[in-house]
Amino acid sequence: MLELTERLDLADISEVFDTLTLPYEQRQRGRLRAATDAGRDAGLFLDRGPVLREGQYLRAATGEVVRIQAADEPVVTAHVTAGLPLARLCYHLGNRHVSLAIGEANNGEGWVRFPPDHVLEELAERLGARLEHHEAPFDPEPGAYNQAGHHQGHAHDHGHHHAH
Repeated sequence: MLELTERLDLADISEVFDTLTLPYEQRQRGRLRAATDAGRDAGLFLDRGPVLREGQYLRAATGEVVRIQAADEPVVTAHVTAGLPLARLCYHLGNRHVSLAIGEANNGEGWVRFPPDHVLEELAERLGARLEHHEAPFDPEPGAYNQAGHHQGHAHDHGHHHAH
């Protein structure tokens, strides 16, 4: 079994051995048994907490590097005009503490993606969104206090001092 034990920075990547495609629910786990996309038996033995992100790399105990991919899964994508309508939709959905993926289409229209939920869908429609039920990768925003590779503390220096 390929024992995936270490999260890597992009600079640490020399060659990718395999890929591991997982839905969002499984990318939240630090311990998991799965099969790589090439069919190799693999186990996650990672620190708990940070969600595995699309495009992140893991190193096995034996040195092989595996790239994480977000699996297609059932989602709802709410399409809405960019600007204030998109901000309003994000605010009201986020206020319900639901994980959201946020993006912009080629035509400049904004979109918000979330797991199917009839209450959230009804709210999105009331706020003017056009809903699309489909399967797509779900890689939600990590949140301001949970950015990949960052910790929850607040330490910085940008030319002035202030208390928190």
